[in-house]
Amino acid sequence: MAQLLTLTRAARLVGVARGALQRKIREGALASFEGMVRADDLVRTFPGTQLEENAELARVEGIKERAFGRRVYERSLPDKEVLAARLGELARELVEVTARSARLQALLHELGKRLEGHALGAWLRRELEAGMAAGEDEREILAQDGVMRVITPHVKVVPGGQEFYVEGADTILEAALHAGLAMAYGCSSGICGDCKARVVAGRVRRVRQHDFRLTEAEKLQGCALMCCCTALSDLVIEANIARDAAEIPPQSITAQVRKMDNLSEDMMLLEVLTPRASRLRFLAGQSAVVTLGGVKATWPIASCPCEERRIQFHVRRVAGERFSDYVFHDLRIGEAVALEGPVGEFMLREEASRPLVFVAWGWEGFAPVKSVIEHAMAQDVAESIELVWIAAAAADHYYPKLCRAWADAMDNFRYTPIVAARLPDLGDLSARDIYVAGDAAQVEATRAYLAGNGVPAGRLIEWVPR
Repeated sequence: MAQLLTLTRAARLVGVARGALQRKIREGALASFEGMVRADDLVRTFPGTQLEENAELARVEGIKERAFGRRVYERSLPDKEVLAARLGELARELVEVTARSARLQALLHELGKRLEGHALGAWLRRELEAGMAAGEDEREILAQDGVMRVITPHVKVVPGGQEFYVEGADTILEAALHAGLAMAYGCSSGICGDCKARVVAGRVRRVRQHDFRLTEAEKLQGCALMCCCTALSDLVIEANIARDAAEIPPQSITAQVRKMDNLSEDMMLLEVLTPRASRLRFLAGQSAVVTLGGVKATWPIASCPCEERRIQFHVRRVAGERFSDYVFHDLRIGEAVALEGPVGEFMLREEASRPLVFVAWGWEGFAPVKSVIEHAMAQDVAESIELVWIAAAAADHYYPKLCRAWADAMDNFRYTPIVAARLPDLGDLSARDIYVAGDAAQVEATRAYLAGNGVPAGRLIEWVPR
């Protein structure tokens, strides 16, 4: 029987976005089986793929060779006990598969003897011989998959269908947050039990002590605290991960100013750090109500949820505006910042695999777009991403280095800065999802443009300042 790979892992092995595989499946070029693909089909569909030799092992060897600090090495690999346990899980699975394979081979051999001289027997012999001759690229794919399962176990969440990897010494909760998923949690230190989830398939190992006590019934059901366990094998877990704004409760927390950087003469990057036991849960593209020096304002969050405790805002210098004046003249590193939220419904549609186009208007529209773009990158859901940043003046493109870095780092990313007072021709957008952020008039102009070009209204996701 051909080996099946999850769509997420298959995309990672051949070096394409998951959206690209989904497009191949929709077009009928790649067969799928309950969200999985066969290794031999994957090789046939991507014959030009240059497979790296044991990519994960090479990555680990590179870390060891650089050896610029034990701390870096320990963050990149699980500890020896977890690594040994994962190898043990893989060895047990290998024994089971080998035993089943031997039994199947014996049955097929006996069947071949009984069909000797019949056309069906000849057909069976030919098929078995063809099936045993796996190509070199297919064997390489399967070898890499085995290494990945030890170094980075794969986790699928039901019923939502989200997927992520557990890397290094991360707990399952930390891995979910690194992937930008809004998994339910509270203290993240084993006290509250909010991150409790049921392990449907696979095995976990507790790597941190916790005070929260699971009931015997919960233990029998396979429940565990995600903040205190790591994955020993590929997992399927039943957990609560928010997919829309209504699923995240309102929160009020106090953070501290961590960093203040001038992105341009009139734009400040303000980064705050939330407490370990009281982080702000939000979805990419949402906003927060910020109180500083007794002044309150609603600002879009410019960072991805994958940044966890670090939350960024882009603050514009506006003479005479109290919040802006306080940030640029009075705010100091370490100062307390009150956060309330999240608010807003501008967020990524993760179930869609169409190419994404982001239209950011002026200085207001870039921050929420940045958050959603970084989340799309973390989730690897889009076949391609295009960012069009329209501004009345070149100075309003206040973060060009970041946009160019995205374009340089990814083959499927395109960045177009435009200096214009009105909406330019955006080309054919009929097969894409469009995210637009700007003031009400700018968003309305974009909506009218898309409607005039035959783009369905359901393909447009809008953000306007509050």
